[in-house]
Amino acid sequence: MDENSTTPLTGKILLQKVKELSDLPRRETAKLCGYYTLTKSDETRVNLTDFYDAILAAKGVPLEKSGNKDGRGREPTYRVSVHRNGQIVIGATYTETMGLKPGDEFEIRLGYKHIHLKQVVDDEKDSDANGNASQIEE
Repeated sequence: MDENSTTPLTGKILLQKVKELSDLPRRETAKLCGYYTLTKSDETRVNLTDFYDAILAAKGVPLEKSGNKDGRGREPTYRVSVHRNGQIVIGATYTETMGLKPGDEFEIRLGYKHIHLKQVVDDEKDSDANGNASQIEE
């Protein structure tokens, strides 16, 4: 490939060329693979970011997140922080993922540096914290 070419190499051809030019510096390799532009003053500017992205794509490393996300909102991080009023809020993404509905109840168990939330199932709602069934007197 000559130095004046503006079509950058991609795919297997790019990987093969990079392997052939492994003894050259990165900028020179990128330039010889077509990842450069000429400025108005005829200076060569090497596009290393595009070069690295093309290498990753050729190796099959996905750069863009793919999925059915509609582009709204944030991705769940599975981390929360305590608000100024002392509350911890679990967002709708997590409750929807778990299939929780309004009114679902949880038992809170405190550990040394953690909190366990155990969902109370219908037949457990009538039992006390020790797991013993409550006695209903008539």
